[in-house]
Amino acid sequence: MAMPESKATNRRDCIKTIASAAASLTLPIATTTQGANGAESERAPLPVVDTHMHVWSDDPRRFPFAHPYKPNFKQPPTPATMEMLLEDMDQNGVTHSILVQCIYHGWDNRYVAQCAKAHPSRFRAQGLIDPTDPNVAEKLEYWMIEHGFSGMRLSPIYYQGRDAWLNSPASRVLWKKAEDLGAIFNLFIASNQLPRLQDMVQRYPGVYVLIDHVAYIRADAPKKEQDKLLVLANVPNISVKFSELQSVSPGGKYPYRDSYDWLRRVYDAFGPDRILWGTGYPGAARARFNCPNLKQELDLIRQEIPFLTTEDKNKILGLNAARIWNLKV
Repeated sequence: MAMPESKATNRRDCIKTIASAAASLTLPIATTTQGANGAESERAPLPVVDTHMHVWSDDPRRFPFAHPYKPNFKQPPTPATMEMLLEDMDQNGVTHSILVQCIYHGWDNRYVAQCAKAHPSRFRAQGLIDPTDPNVAEKLEYWMIEHGFSGMRLSPIYYQGRDAWLNSPASRVLWKKAEDLGAIFNLFIASNQLPRLQDMVQRYPGVYVLIDHVAYIRADAPKKEQDKLLVLANVPNISVKFSELQSVSPGGKYPYRDSYDWLRRVYDAFGPDRILWGTGYPGAARARFNCPNLKQELDLIRQEIPFLTTEDKNKILGLNAARIWNLKV
């Protein structure tokens, strides 16, 4: 693992390298190039990266379920293990997954850490930390330095009415530490909380921020709510995930065509270099949570959303994530 003071610089260098190469990488499969002597050589396949994957252990003795908001929580409704995920990925040509700690294990990120260490060429880890913990900055450093995490997910959406921590002076210690470490933050956030996120992101431009699930803003939401997300396109260190689109679509039925006009506005504001693709759960767990299967999730980008070019699709399905997490195929 790189020394912490060099991580942000390394990521910026990687961003420049991959961005300059992106224009020549236009097919999400292995392709060929022709040299000066007329001989063809195969080009490596492009990355396909699921940037929002939840897994949890099937061994509660070793990895207890410690849901921080539900004290009587017993166990998840279905298995969703690393092994299920790898099988799903291999069957559908997904090269990498970003493991986002599930709330079921609470602030104990050990299972995700184990998965990432078992398959470092395929996984990156985004953990959970308690944003109200006075030692939250030290917890961020612990998981990143000791366990190789890329960053953390913060979930102000669970703290409606008690979310002053989002841009409080106390949280500046966390964001400064994140900037020093080159951390990536996922934000599971509601539209009314976005202005305070903007305050923090502008204060700490070295922290790359990913807004999960289009901020849960539905396609039929009032324009003033949608504009709270679109205005963040002016902040260069923010990207948006086209994920969990059943929550964005008013009808909630695949392939969510009633959300495309809204997604087009997001696309026009942020551009194809700042949009990511993600799903949620592996294998059979998808159906349990009323999510499309992985092929359908891929087809949303490859076939269904009508305004994406071939180059856009390659960026959204993998090149953008490869830039942010420094992934290699």
